[in-house]
Amino acid sequence: MPKRGKKYNAVKELIEAGKEYSLQEAAELIKKTSVTKFDASVDIDVRLGVDPRQADQMVRGNVSLPHGIGKEVRVLALVNPAKQEEAKEAGADYVGLDEYIEKIEGGWTDIDVIVATPDVMGKLGKLGRVLGPRGLMPNPKSGTVTMDVANAVKDVKAGKIDFRVDKYGILHTSVGKVSFDTEKIYENANAFLQTVLKLRPASSKGIYIRGVYLSTTMGPGIPISRSSIVK
Repeated sequence: MPKRGKKYNAVKELIEAGKEYSLQEAAELIKKTSVTKFDASVDIDVRLGVDPRQADQMVRGNVSLPHGIGKEVRVLALVNPAKQEEAKEAGADYVGLDEYIEKIEGGWTDIDVIVATPDVMGKLGKLGRVLGPRGLMPNPKSGTVTMDVANAVKDVKAGKIDFRVDKYGILHTSVGKVSFDTEKIYENANAFLQTVLKLRPASSKGIYIRGVYLSTTMGPGIPISRSSIVK
């Protein structure tokens, strides 16, 4: 285990050993546990009682956070010329098709989300090795493959996030910044957790939510009681 710095150890003492906090308590405490000089992200980790190797237990979805994630989301719209003006007017940072496919093939991924129309997906298949590992491949389930390009771009810009369970059965995402008001952190985290609860696979047996932790970038995790989110 890596050696922790004095500041980390100091804020770790603010978290009572063996205690599970309500989501509201954690949202209040999280603002005191940042160990960075910059405006750290507030992250949430959820350990699920699912087997991601089973197709019918793959938990994936999206949610529009009430207060966004606190950072500018860079959006690339991969669309044919007929849709490009619509994407630009909606606020996409980059708009085009073949020229951006070529850039991505060369390793460019300086973006957060890609929105595409169904008619161009055939061209994007070859980008899977670059986009797949980074979670950037557009997907109909996340709303990033659609003919309604304008709304897709606006939703992402407004704070819509896509999430997917990893091979260890864990969901990880950011739900804001340390500079957010406590209530905004709580409301964002709660919106995410309530969405996760609704996505419980029918084939998942036993305890679905096995553990929830709230943390800041490089900061200690605050354990959250399941009773405060499962209602």
